[in-house]
Amino acid sequence: MLAASGGPAHGDRMLRALIKIGKWTSIVALVFLVSLLGIRAWDSQQGDPLAPWQTFVPDELTPSQLDATDWTGYLAAEQHAFDQVKTEVTDKLEPSERVATNRYFQGAPMYPGHFAHDWNRSYVLEPTGTPVGAVVLIHGLTDSPYSLRDIAELYRAHGFVAIGLRVPGHGTVPASLTRVDWPDWLAATRLAMREARRRVGPDLPIHMVGYSNGGALAVKYTLDACEHHELTMPTRLVLLSPMIGVTRFARFAGLAGLPALLPRFAKAAWLDLLPEYNPYKYNSFPVNAARQSYLLTDAIRSQVLRMARGKQLSRLPPILTFQSVVDDTVSASAVMRTLYAHLPANGSEVVLFDVNRDHRFDTLLKPASLMALNRMLPSGPQSYRATVVSNTAENDDHTVARTTEAGQTTATATPLPIRYPDNIFSLSHIALPFPPNDPLYGTEPDMSEDYGIRLGTAAPRGERGALILNLDAVLRISSNPFYPYVRQRIEALLPAIPTPPPTRTNAPVAHIAG
Repeated sequence: MLAASGGPAHGDRMLRALIKIGKWTSIVALVFLVSLLGIRAWDSQQGDPLAPWQTFVPDELTPSQLDATDWTGYLAAEQHAFDQVKTEVTDKLEPSERVATNRYFQGAPMYPGHFAHDWNRSYVLEPTGTPVGAVVLIHGLTDSPYSLRDIAELYRAHGFVAIGLRVPGHGTVPASLTRVDWPDWLAATRLAMREARRRVGPDLPIHMVGYSNGGALAVKYTLDACEHHELTMPTRLVLLSPMIGVTRFARFAGLAGLPALLPRFAKAAWLDLLPEYNPYKYNSFPVNAARQSYLLTDAIRSQVLRMARGKQLSRLPPILTFQSVVDDTVSASAVMRTLYAHLPANGSEVVLFDVNRDHRFDTLLKPASLMALNRMLPSGPQSYRATVVSNTAENDDHTVARTTEAGQTTATATPLPIRYPDNIFSLSHIALPFPPNDPLYGTEPDMSEDYGIRLGTAAPRGERGALILNLDAVLRISSNPFYPYVRQRIEALLPAIPTPPPTRTNAPVAHIAG
């Protein structure tokens, strides 16, 4: 009777059917995965073999070593890594690699050893007179301390000691990113914050400025400082294009590198293998870098949610964030959803740069790009201040900053003296920290400095495949036309520029250490 009425026998049949379906699903998934890995392995065999800067990995300090050393020890280890690159890469280049477009060739115009200061390395900018505070500046993934040097100079002018950290794995060779882990980056961040506190004593303010991956490290460090009182709590965070979330692909990027476990398929450890013509940024990008970026952002997301549930975020300092609403590198919406949605009412602000609403882009911009701003800003009053920098289709000659105060829903518009350039349809992830006159990335570069190439003005036309340049990178805006506004907003956080005391003739006002 039970079997006839759909009792245990019927349930057994259903269970066996589900198990059978599950087995077939697993087999299909396994075949699909093996096929993908096979295609990945085959693709890795195409093109030129790996270059020395894609195989040699210089020594870096481990997290335990970083926690046990000081700034002087870090600079010594950093120098050792650069010495290794000189010996194992630059001095051993094959004749075919000794070309004018290779940053590792001493005869190339973009060889960093030619410059008055190599901004691939950690540095300290000291102000005139007694410091009024310190700032730790942390660059982005594949980048170098060069990216935040203008903001560092701004802080120095206002009396701050500016500490520019070279994050482990950066500044040397791209292969360094095949071995580094995000806890290495975080341990170096802790070291830089210890140095900042040592230099200014127990009471003066310490800011953190983080760009992209550096923004993620600044946030992660600050969350840790909320839970571990022995860590120096920053007084304020300034974030530019912070990496709070990444694309879903990064979560599974490690699978793409599995064929590289076999030496024959070593190239599978890389997502991009490109010529290295940029003196201050890697062009090649390994799978491990994408994997570590996901792991870091996942750790931040989990920690924010856990601390929010436990009401442990009240100690967070004010955060000022600058973010383009369209961003192909990180998830712009994660800035709002993962971070700002949980901030206490502590004076934080987000500044969003909208797309260009000029009519000429109406039919060129994707609907998703046109709606990006609306998707990012939640409705109703929020605990933070929100500013949107934009123009309008009705009056595209004028740009305004529309600010909604915390707890309010009505925006106040402030005209800006900066037009949205006619030939720029949006900002980009990489553009925000660079002024238009940046000698490397600027659209109107300062000609008094020469780094061997001017990437902000390169707009060649011709047949694809003929240039060494990555055309996607060339088309991407690499400097920020609204940088004067960014600089003004950061400067408003700082004390007035101190009046320097009388000095001897030709006495230096600042120097770079490291």
